[in-house]
Amino acid sequence: MAALLALISSITWGSADFLGGIAARRVGALRVLTVSYPAGVVVLIPIAIWLLPGQLSGDVALWAIAGGAVGAVAMVLLYGALARGPMGIVSPLTAVMSAAIPVAVGLALGESLGWIAFVGMALAAVAVILVSRERGEHLRASPLALGLALGSGVAIGLYLTVLGLAPADSGIWTATIARAVSSALVVGVALVWLRPRTVTHFPWLLALVAGSLDALANGVFQLAAQRGDLAVVAVIGSLYPAATVILARLILKERMSGIQATGVALALAAAAALSLG
Repeated sequence: MAALLALISSITWGSADFLGGIAARRVGALRVLTVSYPAGVVVLIPIAIWLLPGQLSGDVALWAIAGGAVGAVAMVLLYGALARGPMGIVSPLTAVMSAAIPVAVGLALGESLGWIAFVGMALAAVAVILVSRERGEHLRASPLALGLALGSGVAIGLYLTVLGLAPADSGIWTATIARAVSSALVVGVALVWLRPRTVTHFPWLLALVAGSLDALANGVFQLAAQRGDLAVVAVIGSLYPAATVILARLILKERMSGIQATGVALALAAAAALSLG
């Protein structure tokens, strides 16, 4: 059940990243997040109260506040990367980095991984190198986009770790409160940072759907982490680039060089190997 929930969360995350990335390209990451993050709170609250009730406590609140802070940073960096670089490169690179931290924490807490998982870690390191290569007139990721993707991956890894270490009887309250904290931080930054201007044709639907899907994925992942090892469910969750890459190729017709495609394939294979290990 834990693996299935983690897989569902990965598909939902990948779809949310695709829609959010398109919206961010039109009006900027921060403007999109000011709409998508509150939308996620609205979706999660009734689920946390009525469908999947859990116990609220001081520990849950502390974990949620920490998760909300790092989650806001993660999404600003991710949407910034998706707005500046090809989704087929940014998303897998972020996924590899986001899987590394929960795996390390899980191992430190006594979880065990087999040799297949360690092969996956080696593949992940090679994938990061290959996916950053530029060849000819194919997809190119700027140093800024790559830096944002790497930073986002680290922040997402910390966020997944927070969800995984939250009290097991909390339902999805940690993800719900964390999203509310992130929303407050994002809106606050937007009020200070963004200059008032009229935005025509704001992608409301894209932002609302992306935020709702991302929030749901967070809640599902928390349920997965409560039912399985953090190191395992985190890397299964990191398979989300598969959905993003497929949607980008089908809808945006993105292309990439052979070396970059190999890097993407290795990134996905690394995540799969880690989940098997």
